[in-house]
Amino acid sequence: MSSDGTFTYNGGKVLPGERQNLRYGISETYLGDPVRIPVTIINGEHSGPTIFLSAAAHGDELNGIEVVREVAHEWDLADLAGTLVCLPILNVPGFLAQQRYLPIYDRDLNRSFPGREDSTSAKRMAARIFENFIEPCDYGLDFHTSTRGRTNMLHVRADMSDDDVARLARAFGSKVIIDSDGSSGMLRTEAAAVGVPTVTIEMGEAHRFQRGLIDEALDGVESVFAEYGLRADATVRWPGWRTVIDDGNEKTWIRADAGGIVDMHAERGSLVTRGERICTLTDPFKSDNIAVEAPFTGLLVGVLENPVVYPGNPLCHLVELEPRVQAVVEREQSVDTGTEATS
Repeated sequence: MSSDGTFTYNGGKVLPGERQNLRYGISETYLGDPVRIPVTIINGEHSGPTIFLSAAAHGDELNGIEVVREVAHEWDLADLAGTLVCLPILNVPGFLAQQRYLPIYDRDLNRSFPGREDSTSAKRMAARIFENFIEPCDYGLDFHTSTRGRTNMLHVRADMSDDDVARLARAFGSKVIIDSDGSSGMLRTEAAAVGVPTVTIEMGEAHRFQRGLIDEALDGVESVFAEYGLRADATVRWPGWRTVIDDGNEKTWIRADAGGIVDMHAERGSLVTRGERICTLTDPFKSDNIAVEAPFTGLLVGVLENPVVYPGNPLCHLVELEPRVQAVVEREQSVDTGTEATS
């Protein structure tokens, strides 16, 4: 951002009080046609922070696309104090092919940031996105879903050792925050490294819009806007309970020890107790049933949706809760199911 509040990128600028929709070129196809990503920039008349909202770094992860589009094109942002950079589809080639990775040597765009102009096609794309629309910002929210065949409850992933990132993670108002540094090349990791605190929001599954999760994520965006003063009428939300999963908590991906067909007995977001059967693995004749039990009491952050597995495939993502939080979740879920809590 310039000193007068103008947002500039290579090839254009957006003055305070202006909105701009553009298709920004980041690469070319085999035929030499441009590869363009859609970008909406809303520069408020009033001064404030610059925040980017990004989605579909993996081309088949669709929920975040609708979150970013609704904020950019359906919210009343007339009194916006600050600037929004909305990037609903980062991985356009993957989106067009409806696959996770760039269909150019199968590279992962979300392991290619901050990118390099003289490197691979993926890193060149990442560099143009990063330099023009990520690095000029003050904060960022990057929306993802689980990969194909699995689903996640809505949660935030963030490096909670970074105070600015931790503030942003809490401001989003999710019930679960998973504390992790993130891998090299991730958008959130590389953005934070250059002074742009950024978190990942995981929500649902690939290849679909899930309205309930989209609405919940929109509440989180509004909460962030309230925390940083972008909208005067917004309020920071409290989700009812919150847990930060760090190295002090047990957490594991439970994996199949045999190939077969899976019958899941618990849903994402469910609390399961130690020894409780989470799913049953069977052969085509249902003659060999293998019970998969919870190794400890915890919350199912993610579960399998595609009911067929090879040995080693993940079945669910289980995380341990602090006793106080566990008691709250037990009460909440007992009300939802109409049963009495046992503790």
